[in-house]
Amino acid sequence: MNSETNQQNVLGLPAPEEVTSSNPTKIDLSSSTATQTVKLDGLGPMVVNSDGTLSRIANWTQMTAAERERTLRVLSARNKLRLANEEKKQQDEAGEANYAAGSEQGRLSILDSAGNTA
Repeated sequence: MNSETNQQNVLGLPAPEEVTSSNPTKIDLSSSTATQTVKLDGLGPMVVNSDGTLSRIANWTQMTAAERERTLRVLSARNKLRLANEEKKQQDEAGEANYAAGSEQGRLSILDSAGNTA
């Protein structure tokens, strides 16, 4: 096949949808330690999944204003909870790593002192 035939068979992508809002919605993600604000655009809000990964709502552009409002209310509360759980999990993991390093150091010092007295 020649290059002209290949170019004719290539399908183009659809045009991107226009963002109609010049003033995006903001969600406050305040916690006791930090204040964060997330701006929403035409792609919709970010979703914090239970495993800590991020995603978006696929049908955000097809939702009515009432559906978006309810979704934002539920999603905001759920994202705050999941972010707090992720922070706690990271702190627990860091604490366990510090404990393991400290107990290993303690074992080495006990072995050291036992070797010095013998």
